[in-house]
Amino acid sequence: MSEVVLPALGESVTEGTITRWLKKVGDTVAVDEPLVEVSTDKVDTEIPSPVAGVVQQILVQEDETVAVGAVLAVIGDGAAAASAVVETPAPVAAAPAPVVEAPVVPEPVVPAPVAAVPVAAPVAAPVAAPVAPAMPAPVPAVAPAPVAAESESDPNYITPIVRKLAHDMGVDLAAVHGTGVGGRIRKEDILDFGSSATQSTPAASAPAVVESPLRGTTEPMSRLRKVLAERAVASMNSSAQLTTVVEVDVTKIANLRKSVQANFQAKTGVKLNFMPFFCLAAAEGLQAHPKINSSVDGENIVYHGTENVSFAVDTERGLLTPVIRNAASLNIAQTAQQIAELADRTRNNKLTPDELSGGTFTLTNTGSRGALFDTPVVFLPQSAILGTGVVTKRPVVVTDADGNESIAIRSMVYLALSYDHRHIDGADASRYLTDVKARLEAGAFEANLGI
Repeated sequence: MSEVVLPALGESVTEGTITRWLKKVGDTVAVDEPLVEVSTDKVDTEIPSPVAGVVQQILVQEDETVAVGAVLAVIGDGAAAASAVVETPAPVAAAPAPVVEAPVVPEPVVPAPVAAVPVAAPVAAPVAAPVAPAMPAPVPAVAPAPVAAESESDPNYITPIVRKLAHDMGVDLAAVHGTGVGGRIRKEDILDFGSSATQSTPAASAPAVVESPLRGTTEPMSRLRKVLAERAVASMNSSAQLTTVVEVDVTKIANLRKSVQANFQAKTGVKLNFMPFFCLAAAEGLQAHPKINSSVDGENIVYHGTENVSFAVDTERGLLTPVIRNAASLNIAQTAQQIAELADRTRNNKLTPDELSGGTFTLTNTGSRGALFDTPVVFLPQSAILGTGVVTKRPVVVTDADGNESIAIRSMVYLALSYDHRHIDGADASRYLTDVKARLEAGAFEANLGI
């Protein structure tokens, strides 16, 4: 018999909330196979099984919060599990009670592994008998038979909300590429697919408004959303926040991207967008303007010795900010690779809590959804956050070397810096933004490409 405990999930993490069990009593589990999903104030993650065997007991129920080190479940060998199920029918009898969970229990896992583990063939029959009948009942109401056998942990599983949205939009699920965990199809994938299909096929009339399945419903806030809400309110109440905005001409960077894109992608494996340029310019600016890269500690101001840039990633669970450490020392290729890799692992819930901590400054790409700019919120203990708007082409007045003015089409972007006005003045913010603007408009990043 082996106990599964809640491990330390980060230096400052002391407790976690069970969000979903991926196995039930009587299920077999392999070493390092995901056993349970846990949510903390830093990250949502899966806890793998430390041993192979059969789940004997589940000691902490979903939505319960326990301290690090608490025993979550007990795992034993196959014979013990079979015996436990036969001699103590309580766990088996209790299983059908939460009917809503029946569709998400992985059907293929129960009969195959359990039948193989017991020494005597007759033992397998009592285990499979109570579980199998629970599955067919919800099938007609939820989804076609093949789908009912899938679990939400299976990438092929499609939730009823997503399936209904696809039906309402007339989207063929087989044609949609999923971007969720393991390739699972999310609501955003359906919406993006429907949007791209609309753009590629000229419509005779305006598309009908797609009604969201969330209209008129209520859902509890996740632990992560609660923590984000509390931190946002605490930051706004404890600091004096102000935002300064500048406009930047990034035409030279746009031309550089176009000229090196193919070679860059071939050598690095990632596309070259504007984000790495913004990140490098912002980090270099922090070296010259340490106030922007500081924190208030009581009556002291702490000037950080490294530029650890957090960057915002939009996920299904909420906004998360993985950290690029020593960002000013990296080249464009290294920065682009870290952004792509960290963002992918963030969206697929593969980050460790330590990768979400230690940031001294934040960069958020508010233009990724088309926004010109916004006034981002500074999250303590950081003192500043830089928002980058959408890069758009528009006519602007340009001046040549001889001072002659003309109107030209240029690639323009707004940079919005929010900062803690308790120790950062508007002049400090303007000086920092002016340097970042100059670095970007010069476009001299050839030596920093790293390819």
